[in-house]
Amino acid sequence: MATGGIFAGICVMVVPGFGESLPRTLLACLGSPLPVLALAALVPGTRQAEGVQARWLLRPPDSAEIGLAPSRTLTDRWRTGLWLVFRTWFGVVVLAVTVNIAALAGRLGLAPLRSAPLRFAGIRLLGSDYLLLGPILVAPLVLTLLWIVVGAGALDLRVARALLSPSPAERLAQAEQRAEQLLERNRLAAELHDSLGHALTVTVLQAGAARQVAATDPAFVQRALTAIEEAGRRALDDLERTLGILRDAPVEARARPALGELDALLDAARIAGTPILADVEPRVADIPGIVSREAYRILQEAVTNALRHAPGCPMTINVGVDGPQLRLRAVNPLPAGSGSPPRQNGKGLRGARERAVLLGGEFDAKSQENHWIVEARLPLGTQPGSASTSRTTARSRYDTAPGTG
Repeated sequence: MATGGIFAGICVMVVPGFGESLPRTLLACLGSPLPVLALAALVPGTRQAEGVQARWLLRPPDSAEIGLAPSRTLTDRWRTGLWLVFRTWFGVVVLAVTVNIAALAGRLGLAPLRSAPLRFAGIRLLGSDYLLLGPILVAPLVLTLLWIVVGAGALDLRVARALLSPSPAERLAQAEQRAEQLLERNRLAAELHDSLGHALTVTVLQAGAARQVAATDPAFVQRALTAIEEAGRRALDDLERTLGILRDAPVEARARPALGELDALLDAARIAGTPILADVEPRVADIPGIVSREAYRILQEAVTNALRHAPGCPMTINVGVDGPQLRLRAVNPLPAGSGSPPRQNGKGLRGARERAVLLGGEFDAKSQENHWIVEARLPLGTQPGSASTSRTTARSRYDTAPGTG
């Protein structure tokens, strides 16, 4: 709190100088810094520097109450200027009160050594017969000073929170940044869930089938082990890429799988014992990369659910272009006594739905006539007003990260 008073004292030394009159000196301390403070308030970085100092010196309970952004608007500069003036004038008062109380305490402590009455600032405090009371008054005076300092600190912090708090634009930017971080975390979690969940499902089914026919069909066991190896390698690649993004480090990993690798996904499911009939239009190879990658993950979730809830049952997949949209449809029967179909609010289906919505498309998963049907429509271009328009920034870092294609 005293730094503002020290700065004002330096200004007085440079400009008018100290005088013998205390009121004149105090007025000079209050007036001489104003031109410098007005110029400093116009510098955008001043607000940022004052915010750093306020957080460090005033210790607010919630540091976010004091902003750290430079001044961007005229209102920010006005508020910064008012804070600088308050800080300087408040510092003059605090410093003056502290120095005078400390000096008075010292004189009271030495009062018994005097023979003349004790005077301070022209005021008679103790007569010659009462000088022995001086040391007794020191402790209450010091406690009063401490109380003043604590109260002044609370007032200083309150004013700082009012004048240096983030502007509405800064609060909006912070909220958008937090939303983007949460969105990115959710997308990374969805990637890991889809990739690792599929790999583990394939591994469990392949290992179980290989154990049952190990003695009678060595060739099947070899194919199953190959499928397990490939699924594990893909899962490790996805895990390495995702962890590299979390570390903000370049990762030399395989590109995110797209529809061009759909055959490998379906072959692994067929080896696991699930017959799949796929109808994929040739034009699918020319669709945009981001749409192709998200479509692959949606189909991967559909295949994983079929392997988990209806192992061995035939599955039908249709992928085609319908005007400006990519159409996905996956259908598999629900065998009697196999248990309930995939939960609508499960992580996998919820993640697939989010992928479609973020691209401005549609997603639906439902049970109909003892069949489980997954359908999605993804726009092939940017749709005005779609959800993808407002959240492209949050996805860009993931989709363009090194090694992700």
